[in-house]
Amino acid sequence: MDWMIYGVTGYTGKLTAAEAVRRGMRPVLAGRNKAAVASIAAELGLNHRVFNLDDPVGCQQGVSGMKLVLHCAGPFSVTSKPMVSACLESAVHYLDITGEISVFAACHRLHEKAKRADVVLMPGAGFDVVPSDCLAASLVNALPAATRLQLAFEAGGGASPGTAKTSVEGLKMGGCIRRDGRLESVPLAWKTRNIPFAHAERTGVTIPWGDVYTAYVSTGIPDIEVYMALPPATIAHLRRLRWFQSLLALSPVQSFLKKRIEKRISGPTDRDRKESQSQLWGQVTTADGRTVEATMTTPNGYDLTVSASLGAVEFLLGNDVEGGFYTPSLLLGADYAASLPGVEFTLKH
Repeated sequence: MDWMIYGVTGYTGKLTAAEAVRRGMRPVLAGRNKAAVASIAAELGLNHRVFNLDDPVGCQQGVSGMKLVLHCAGPFSVTSKPMVSACLESAVHYLDITGEISVFAACHRLHEKAKRADVVLMPGAGFDVVPSDCLAASLVNALPAATRLQLAFEAGGGASPGTAKTSVEGLKMGGCIRRDGRLESVPLAWKTRNIPFAHAERTGVTIPWGDVYTAYVSTGIPDIEVYMALPPATIAHLRRLRWFQSLLALSPVQSFLKKRIEKRISGPTDRDRKESQSQLWGQVTTADGRTVEATMTTPNGYDLTVSASLGAVEFLLGNDVEGGFYTPSLLLGADYAASLPGVEFTLKH
């Protein structure tokens, strides 16, 4: 069956295409830069297409005939809407590797339309948010009465240009948690706590991670906070940025910061990824104070994204799945992340 990786010229898109070929898969490669897409396709011996997401007709024609699109071109807050629309119109399953709350919410609102079109919409098919979503689902399976969920992660190896740009976009939004089932805005770096990861204890700070949205869909838990491990000095810096949040929302400021990223950040090297891991921790709590927690150790986040997203592709190509919006655990099961190469999962009652 024909399927597509769009955004193949980006950091994660290139990694995913190369691994797909290593597995014997034959995706159609796509993007907007004709020369760059053609070069990568020729190197890997794959077919390719070139189209721009700001052309609705061209986008729909671009995905025509595909069974599935794995969308790797961020920032997804900008690029996901036209690609999702094209997939719905052309009856093509949609996966992406976002971690942005706004993208999850937008796709979730299209659940009924996707059901009628028999199209699967599953954003977050990578490190954002496969391991954390499966961790949350596993915790709730162990303690179904839970009403509070806390998740945390520590990512090593450095960021890609796309991830760094998405982080810059997130600064203007502040923080986000879920309280009583509703999304609630909170200040940047709102709360800290000690996180007992498998390898060490770290200081974590709340961030607007995608699980604030997806974990509620997966588990129904009404109160959710997500933390990222950061040095205390970095946390203090984030809190100082609260005073400049209105400036960070200005287009010229965003443009300036993103151009600096393009000049300074190229993404982790092969060695960086090989020598680094990601750590996750989660805890659920009931109204009467009972708790269950778990830890997960994974390969570097980008390598995990490649294996998780390609596994999701293989699942959808090999199974007849009813259309609609899915989180990773709802589509692939709570045990999916633990089944991926190099992942260690420990549940602590």
